Amino acid sequence: MPSTSLCVWWLIGSARFGVNRSCLSINPVPAAPYPPDGYTLYMPALSVFLPAPGKAANTAFELPRDFAPIGSVTEQPMFIAAAPSLGVTTLPELIALAKQRPGEISYAVTGVGRLTHLTGELLQLRTGIKLLQVPYSGGPSHALNDIMGGRIPLIIEGYQGLAGAIQGGNLKPLAVASAQRLPDFPNLPTVAETLPGFKAMGWQGLVAPVATPEAIVRKASEDLRKVVSDPTLAAQLAGRGSYPLPMSPAEVTAFIRDQQQQWSPVLRQLAAKP
Repeated sequence: MPSTSLCVWWLIGSARFGVNRSCLSINPVPAAPYPPDGYTLYMPALSVFLPAPGKAANTAFELPRDFAPIGSVTEQPMFIAAAPSLGVTTLPELIALAKQRPGEISYAVTGVGRLTHLTGELLQLRTGIKLLQVPYSGGPSHALNDIMGGRIPLIIEGYQGLAGAIQGGNLKPLAVASAQRLPDFPNLPTVAETLPGFKAMGWQGLVAPVATPEAIVRKASEDLRKVVSDPTLAAQLAGRGSYPLPMSPAEVTAFIRDQQQQWSPVLRQLAAKP
């Protein structure tokens, strides 16, 4: 299961990260056997702990079996956004329209198997609606061209990919799949306000090889929390649709288990499709 995450060096006591450029875009498999000395850590995405869509239900990696959790870095909540031509301004209006027109409303999927795709599948599973999936490769840029050209009316994506279209009035955000309303979008409802418990967000954490000494894990976790809690950094990240999400090692393990439970029905459904 490939990952686009980074292998990083943690500089103990400095609360700074340095990129180990030889480990860029690595698979988590070679990250696990590194010496448990606190100098080589792995920054996985959530997808590392989920089975690939359409594959067997067993996950490739588990916490704390395969890695020692250190903390959480950021989250990137998914936005559900519609073109003005669709004629809806809220998520309940979209759901009502989709029920009137089953299978007729197309939505852009910017990468089959990505979180954007899974979020659309979860939305349909939770509401009973049926949307027409239109897959795109290469991120949201091609999809946005079709949205602005009037060919696709709906997209689910992180804010960074949609910012220009939203700011230019070509897309109307209907809801965001974060746990709470975002501070920079106070008037944008969460999906959970319509569908209780609904959350969908990209995530990055920090883990160490198994058997890393507890003192090193604790120190790295404390320093990581200081970094991601910095207000200046938070403001910079928010402009990219990314938000600090500090967690303790135990909270990371609980979070991953919660996410595995949330996405299991969607992944089973995709695995059952021919």
